[in-house]
Amino acid sequence: MRSRKPSVHKLPVTGVLRLNSPAEIWYKPALSVVVASAVPNLLLYSLGRLDLVMYTMAGSLCALYGHNLPYARRAHTVLRVILGMAAGLAAALVTASLTDSTAVLIAVGALLAAVQKTFCDATRIGPPGNVIFAFVTSAALFTPQELGQVPGHMALMLAAGAFSWLVTAGPALWRREGPERLATARALDAAAAYATAPDARSRHAAAAAVQGAWQSLLASGRPTPVRQELERLVVHAERALATPAADGHVPGTDPDELRRWAAKTRARGPVPSPPPAPGTLEQLFGIDAERAGQRMRRGRREARRRLLRALGPGSPVLPVAVRTLVGCALAGYVSSALGVGHPYWAIVTAASVYQPNLALSWSRGLQRTVGNLLGVLVFAAVIPLARTGPLALVLCVLFFSFAAEALITRNYWLGSVAVTPMALLILEFGGFQPAGRLITDRALDTLVGVAVGFLAAVAVTNRRASGRVERALAAAGDARDRAERAVADPAADPPALETARRRLTAALVELRDAGDVASGEWWQRALPEEELLAAEQAGHRTLAATAQRQGLITLPPANGAV
Repeated sequence: MRSRKPSVHKLPVTGVLRLNSPAEIWYKPALSVVVASAVPNLLLYSLGRLDLVMYTMAGSLCALYGHNLPYARRAHTVLRVILGMAAGLAAALVTASLTDSTAVLIAVGALLAAVQKTFCDATRIGPPGNVIFAFVTSAALFTPQELGQVPGHMALMLAAGAFSWLVTAGPALWRREGPERLATARALDAAAAYATAPDARSRHAAAAAVQGAWQSLLASGRPTPVRQELERLVVHAERALATPAADGHVPGTDPDELRRWAAKTRARGPVPSPPPAPGTLEQLFGIDAERAGQRMRRGRREARRRLLRALGPGSPVLPVAVRTLVGCALAGYVSSALGVGHPYWAIVTAASVYQPNLALSWSRGLQRTVGNLLGVLVFAAVIPLARTGPLALVLCVLFFSFAAEALITRNYWLGSVAVTPMALLILEFGGFQPAGRLITDRALDTLVGVAVGFLAAVAVTNRRASGRVERALAAAGDARDRAERAVADPAADPPALETARRRLTAALVELRDAGDVASGEWWQRALPEEELLAAEQAGHRTLAATAQRQGLITLPPANGAV
């Protein structure tokens, strides 16, 4: 039976501005972007060409990406980010050199923002996502340009991007398994949290963390001794997750011991060597088989097929892309009609609003408004210092670059307080402008971008969110059937059991994510909440049975649902 929830949900207000704990590795992107920006900026300062900073900053900002990925995957991801940034910047610069029509520039800016949003969502490029791309390309569209200057400016961007790649990939030389260790520690902590207080949310968080740890290890390259120890630790985390909860705790696991292993895994010392969990050898055999399969050509073909499916008809990312196109275009045109001298700020603000569903977009809009308005006050306070000399301006930009990444994980609005003065100070490299005009334009563009962007999100419905839930239910059912057949087959070998269990785990994580996204969307069919709950419970029972067959856990007699 489908639930009868209303199609319009309440939008959150309380808690939207609440501060969170800082991200575990907040300092890594913060330091990376400072180093990646400082070298080209100081070099241009020494040459007296700070007017070119905008082009090097386009490459330097690529250092913000990929910090949660293992270095092998990070190198490829950051390279794709650099190439995507180069493509967007080239399109913007060529357009700016061919026309000075504000209407055309706004249309191209909105189109680029929509394309960037689509590919970032489809490829799941993590934070900061599409906003950095939109910021760079929109600003470039409204920068006076001649066609003959484009190759030189692109060369500056690519040179700074190459340096950013070195900054993000360089730590592999002295801490090769750092990202995998962090992912494993997160899985252990999440499993300990579930073992301490088992419920649906803690199970989902633990399942997602364990899945992320396996993905990190599989993407890290050849299995070194350290990575093999990390795999054994993840097996223990998975054992805690697979064991059914009973009487408010998870029997057969020790949360304190999981947390101790997590702390040692995060540290710079040796990785802890826990005693082998039951079924460890069989499970690692299955992991090695999966790793070998990923090296084959069909693995790469499957990755390309997944990308095409994510962009094809029926994709849930396409309505969000249409929202981005419509909202950014309208925001730019309204800003221009109001006489604002920097309509691209409204485009970037609208692009930043769009999140996976309407409720999250509303929250992001509130955060963006508060952060930007406070940020212009910070700019007003710091602009006299920044204008004391070119070196002071460079140092102020570097400071706010660091502060933005240091604060944004606490809450988006807090990071925006630093991002706003940084973006305004970058304009100073091209020549001083009246500070009062800059402050007024930025405040007005913020209000226009948030208001028009959210109205476009309301108008452009995303009913495909319900379709994603239905597909996730079907995929979870199929994965559960495969796992049950593998459990019932006496001839099933360890790789087959491991593959079936991993597929079911991934399907359940996707099912919960699809439900969470759809629950915050308007104008759609009522969610089948009872079916979602039943599918999750049945999936968890099958996972436990599969883990028992693998020897990971021992189920008590006549134990029922999770």
